[in-house]
Amino acid sequence: MPDADTVTTDTPAAAVATEVRRRPALSPSRASDFKQCPLLYRFRAVDRLPEVPTKAQLRGTLVHSVLERLFALPAAERVPAQARELLGPAWTDLSADRPEWTELFDGEKPEDHADWLRSAEKLLDAYFELEDPRRLEPEACELHVEIELGSGVLLRGYIDRLDVAPTGEIRVVDYKTGAAPREIGEAKAMFQMKFYAVVLWRLRGIVPRQLKLMYLTDGQSLAYTPDEAELLRFERTLEAIWQAILKAGKTGDFRPNKSKLCNWCDHQAHCPEYGGTPPAYPGWPEPDAGEETPLDRAD
Repeated sequence: MPDADTVTTDTPAAAVATEVRRRPALSPSRASDFKQCPLLYRFRAVDRLPEVPTKAQLRGTLVHSVLERLFALPAAERVPAQARELLGPAWTDLSADRPEWTELFDGEKPEDHADWLRSAEKLLDAYFELEDPRRLEPEACELHVEIELGSGVLLRGYIDRLDVAPTGEIRVVDYKTGAAPREIGEAKAMFQMKFYAVVLWRLRGIVPRQLKLMYLTDGQSLAYTPDEAELLRFERTLEAIWQAILKAGKTGDFRPNKSKLCNWCDHQAHCPEYGGTPPAYPGWPEPDAGEETPLDRAD
């Protein structure tokens, strides 16, 4: 495992300038995976087994893209009609980047796809009921953040929106395109937000004033105010998770943890808890096991 971004020694000289290895890092989604089930972490971060997205996940990714584009417009243009106008171009661009996503709609009638787009419109309408984007000027949307803690663990992720007040107070905003969750889902969502809070605290030296989750299916918001002592404890939790991942990575001993969440897992065929056999362990991944996908961020 490299200590810093390095190139491989067997890389041809002509490719050295472009083939750069990134250090393994911890993202909120992968950390949550390991907490839920170490074997799930291995399937996603190490084996990188393919997963078929759901239409709901694609819709979430689409809505995130539209909201990012909406905030790129002048404030006066951030209205519901404009958001709806952005849906088509956003889906065209997303499906061009990931053409396999369109396979979910193969064989469907045009009106079925139109219904799916209308369901995305409803989520956008719900967003406008929660806040008026014309009154906001975010510092950033879809912000990539990365920080190395003193212990050496590298944290990496994407923040949906970062608001900074004239007084310097920070608010972290995350859009959720599902309904407000029950206890397990809420804990998972708040884990993600505290992860971002730790990263921003270490990057900027400021504890975020508010962590805000916006649930667009039922039009609810959840706001939380962390403090420095809490973030310090959470930072230690992240360091402990990373040490556990490294320990498992040395041996390949990523054990399954059966729970109700297994009902939504794509990898039961490879899981010993369901009579499956994992693939041969390929070793600790290079260049990076911490990258999040757009589907992760739209969860």
